[in-house]
Parts: sequence; C-alpha cells; structure tokens
Amino acid sequence: MSMPRQGPPIDPDGFIDQWMRLKRGSVSRRHFLQVTGLGLASLLFGGGATGSAPANAGTLGKSVSIATWPNYHDPATFEQFSQLHDIAVKVEIIGSNEVMMQRMQTQAAAWDLIVPTQYALAPYANLGLIEPLDLSALPNFDPAANPERYLAPAMFHSRLHALPKNTGTTGIAYNRRRLDDVTSWRGFFDTAMGDASGRTIVQDYQLTTIGAALVALGYAFNSIEPDALSKAEDLLMQVKPHLLAIDSDYQPAMRTGDAWLSMCWSNDAVQLVRDIDEIRYRLGSDGGEIWTDYYAIPTRTQNRPAAYALLNHLMDPNVAAVDLLASGGATTDNRVLALLPEEIVSDKVIYPDEASLSALEYAIAVVLTDPNRAAIMTRFKAA
Repeated sequence: MSMPRQGPPIDPDGFIDQWMRLKRGSVSRRHFLQVTGLGLASLLFGGGATGSAPANAGTLGKSVSIATWPNYHDPATFEQFSQLHDIAVKVEIIGSNEVMMQRMQTQAAAWDLIVPTQYALAPYANLGLIEPLDLSALPNFDPAANPERYLAPAMFHSRLHALPKNTGTTGIAYNRRRLDDVTSWRGFFDTAMGDASGRTIVQDYQLTTIGAALVALGYAFNSIEPDALSKAEDLLMQVKPHLLAIDSDYQPAMRTGDAWLSMCWSNDAVQLVRDIDEIRYRLGSDGGEIWTDYYAIPTRTQNRPAAYALLNHLMDPNVAAVDLLASGGATTDNRVLALLPEEIVSDKVIYPDEASLSALEYAIAVVLTDPNRAAIMTRFKAA
C-alpha cells in the first residue's frame, strides 16, 4: 500500500535535505517516503517526473553488467535504471585495477561498463580494452562542467575514452577508542605491529599496499626502483603475521570492531565516520595517494546500447548527486557540486584542503604493469 504525499511536491534541494536527515538517522524511512513521496518507481532526481518510461524502455536487452569497487554506489540508482528500462543491472565487485585488466584480457565478455582509476586508463586504451566514447549518445555528460585536469587522463587520439565518476584519497582509518592517533604510514605499520596487532587490514591491491610501505620508508609512492621495492617487501613481510586480513572490502570488519586499523579509500571513510563515532580517517603526513575514478565501456561489451544508456543515467547530475551522498566520493562535475548540501562540501574527508593534499601522488601507468611490484604482492599474499 503506497503512502500519500504530504504537502506540495518536493524540490531537489528539499529532497537532498530529507535524504541527509534519513542518513543521519534523524528521521525514519517512513517519514522520508511520506515527505518526498518517493518509491523506487517514481524517484524524482530533479526536474520532471520519471514515472513514465523513456522511449527505449524494454529495448535494451535483459541485463547490463558493471564492474566496480566495494561500497561505491547507491543501489537505488541502479534500481531506478532497471525499473525505467526493464533491464537488470548486474554489479560485480572488483578489488584492483590489475584484476580488472586481467579479466578483460582473458574473458571474451567480462562486463559492459567498468570503473577504472586514472592510472589504468592509458594501459587499457593502449591494449584496446576500452573504446572511444560516442558523446552524442551521452547527452547528460557536459565536458564544460568538468575541469580539464579530470578529462585529460581519459583522452587518447583526441577522443575521450572514459568519463569521470569522482575523486578521492587513500588514507588511514582507525578506531580512536582503541588506538592513539595514526597520522602517517610509518605510524600505520608501527601500530599494526604493536597495539593493532591482529586487528589490521591492508588492501588487496598492490598499488596502495606496496605504495604505503614505500612511503613509510621515505620512498615515492610510485617507485619501481629495485632497492626501494626490496625494502618495501621486507616491511610487508614483517607486518604480515600481525594482519587480520588482506582485503579491499574492509568496511565490515571495521564496523564490527574486528579490525581497529585499515588502509582506507576516502569514500569508505565517509561512510564509516558517518555511521560509527569511534572511527577516524587521516591522510598520511608522509605521503600517499590521490585518485580519480572513471566510467569506461570495454570494447568487448556484449550490450553496447545498454552500456551507453546506463552511463548516461549515471551522468545525470541529480542521479550522481544522490549516488555521491551515499558513497562518499568527491565530484568532479560542477553541476553536481551545486546540488550537494553545505555539510558535504565542507567535509574535510571528502574535500580536504590543498595543504593536506600536497604530499600525495597520483598513481602512474607503469605501476599497473610493473612485474616486480606484481611479484612482491604475490609473495606477500602467499607468505
């Protein structure tokens, strides 16, 4: 039985305000649905009603697949697309760009849409794994709304091969009731072998795990120098007996208290800090990673029309705003930024000040394919 709408139709700003109150737990889901009048079949992300299906509804096949990161989307955005187009969205969670690339190279049809990080775009494009995009099929994307620094990594042969999803950082999440402040990667490894022994998680991702060990030892996050990598491997082997897990999906253990310390992407940090008072997030004062993730369409997609339709849906600023409110990423799109409430825009986990970003590095393409780093990660996990 549907609930009656209370009062006049809600505008986009009112919707986001009510959504944030729901996330904070200050209103019930019942109240949220009453005030907004929203069920999944009639989400109003801004402007006109979406109750009537678009012209291509039901013509996109039975399913479309996306490979993405853990805890990275509001499921409602996919559910709305499914209902509007009468198509299932199959979501597969991937923990690293290396695994994503290997799957695309070895499987005839892995996915229709993927979410790679900026440093993986050049290798993917050079190997012919992602295709140049037909922007005429993506009317919801506005290049002018995205700064050039976010478009340039996706440009090959004068064609955009990917569209920015959001940007963020890789830092340190810790339980402040169990541990003293952890503010550097050197401190992360020392704490992991001390007070957080048996309660620490490192990501199942050579880029960040080896990169953090390099930074802790005073080397560059992106180093591929043999001597630096050898010392980083020694540090990882020292910490290995003290780890709870090597896992890119660390939120469950941090939430239950099984883990007290973890490498953490900022979007996960937003969710953890929002929900659990004792968790804090810090960027490494000695360095670390800043990143931007993108949407791209693999050349081996089996449902290109549906891939474009889903990507266009995700590029709608109102859809992207709601998705980011759930996932915790920082937008690259000025249109989306204008829709976000002040408490989000001023959140230093999502939008840190420039000074705290100065020590961080973007990953570079050579790190993805460096055989020495891959071998170190294999030995580390097998030890």
